[in-house]
Amino acid sequence: MKNKVAILLGAVKGLGKGIGLALAKKGARLAMTYHDWEDSLPAMQADFAETGTPHIIEKVDLLDGKAVLGFVDRAAAHFGGIDILVNNIERGGWPAVHGPYTNRQWDLEMATTLKAKRWVFDAALPYLKRSGDGCVVNISSIAGIVGRSGPAGLVFNEGYAAANRGVSLLTETWAKLGAPEVRVNEIMLGFFETRHAEGTRGWGLLSDRQKQDIVDHTLLCRTGRIKDVVATVMFVLNDAPFMTGSVIRLDGGYVLGGDRVPPMPEGQKDV
Repeated sequence: MKNKVAILLGAVKGLGKGIGLALAKKGARLAMTYHDWEDSLPAMQADFAETGTPHIIEKVDLLDGKAVLGFVDRAAAHFGGIDILVNNIERGGWPAVHGPYTNRQWDLEMATTLKAKRWVFDAALPYLKRSGDGCVVNISSIAGIVGRSGPAGLVFNEGYAAANRGVSLLTETWAKLGAPEVRVNEIMLGFFETRHAEGTRGWGLLSDRQKQDIVDHTLLCRTGRIKDVVATVMFVLNDAPFMTGSVIRLDGGYVLGGDRVPPMPEGQKDV
């Protein structure tokens, strides 16, 4: 990571901030965005300043293609290139929070979770190719697999699920576009603190029983932690040089949960 240049979206708090701090502590230089959560900005600025690692923080509307291009070009000019893109941008439409989707909510879901990722990747790809050892990590959700069903039905809306299924298609296409100079992989998240679990408004609206149903459906019997995501991002960046176009499902076994494997019957010994 030493002196690598990383663009990191949505780093003002939560998972994005955790990933950014881990990269900074490894010596990566960072260009980071935020758009809302202004109340979390002072803490973000203080925490990254404490790392002593060169970084820039800009308020960017990632739905604005021209604004995205300007930010990426400025980051590349400031640091002399781009080696890493952590594409951590989404809008999660909680049924428990928003109720039935309106047309505007649906459009915003597609624009934020899907289209914004595309604008940033397109702007960064020429610089990543020039790096010769570029790496993109798309952050997505298991909503693209499970949709609005089971215990997740109060958390994942259809628009969010559809957009996240689209992210996996982008990952595969971008891996082809980036090869051989750029690896593109995806980390598909389950229920994590600050993202669809503890520390979110929607989680606080669920009853204890509804929360427990989600945990019970997860094979490892807990929700994910920021450090779990950080460890996986670091693996993709540092320890997987032959992996591209892949999707890592980081969900504690939620997708597999629910139906347990019964004990093997004794059977008829003489058959």
